[in-house]
Amino acid sequence: MDTHSLNRTRAGDHVLLLSPDDKRYLVRLTPGARLDTHRGYITHDALIDQLFGSAIKTQLGHAFLIVHPSTSDWVMHIKRASQIIYPKEIGYIVLQLNIVPGARVIEAGTGSGGLTLALARLVRPNGKIYTYEERDDMLARAQKNFARAGVLDVIEMKQRDIRAGFDEKNVDALFLDVREPWLFLAQAHAALKGGGFFGALVPTTNQISALLDEMNLRADWTDIQVVEILLRGYKPVAERLRPVDRMVAHTGYLIFARAIRTNPETTFQNQIKLSASEEA
Repeated sequence: MDTHSLNRTRAGDHVLLLSPDDKRYLVRLTPGARLDTHRGYITHDALIDQLFGSAIKTQLGHAFLIVHPSTSDWVMHIKRASQIIYPKEIGYIVLQLNIVPGARVIEAGTGSGGLTLALARLVRPNGKIYTYEERDDMLARAQKNFARAGVLDVIEMKQRDIRAGFDEKNVDALFLDVREPWLFLAQAHAALKGGGFFGALVPTTNQISALLDEMNLRADWTDIQVVEILLRGYKPVAERLRPVDRMVAHTGYLIFARAIRTNPETTFQNQIKLSASEEA
């Protein structure tokens, strides 16, 4: 197949349709099907064999742009039954956890699978995501989301209470999206390689304090960071540039750390604590 044809839509492709007023529709092109929008309908047959980046009109004459969906689009369009981790956090998470092709990553708290999906797209072609979830209904929904996004090949799903620990050892990174992450620090540390990347998301400051207290007691974590990410969009009108009327502000707090292999009676971590107390 030549390069030109690869940039055309085909039956079975997932495409994103953008309207001038920023409505977004992520659809899998199926011959004979129809997409109903807020500006009329478009048949899938009309969408097939179109150039990506071109426009198509509904029967009412309203134009939509045909583009490839981004990872952010996939995350925001998954079928969900729980709160998701938003792209604004996911972008920072994947940088802090050093998610690269070939990485082996554990995630606990699959939920609807938004973060898992993003991680999976980054670790290809030979990486692996091991995602743990207790609820079978959540895993079933997440599996459908992964299949739709085409990432099941790099995801291993496990239904388990993580108090029993993780099967994998010497993984590159581990992320906890669970209610009481401080209860699972020992299990997380045992699964990570020395210097491995740890992250967690919690919704309240009380949970941050509980996690930090446990980290300090264990003395086998370092490079600890706590952040909150607020993202404010602006209306892209040059003559009247101003913030959008609504913003996604607080959606959670992120905690990051590195696993260390050292005697808590010696050197490095004690020096970190001493330095922190002197600065306070």
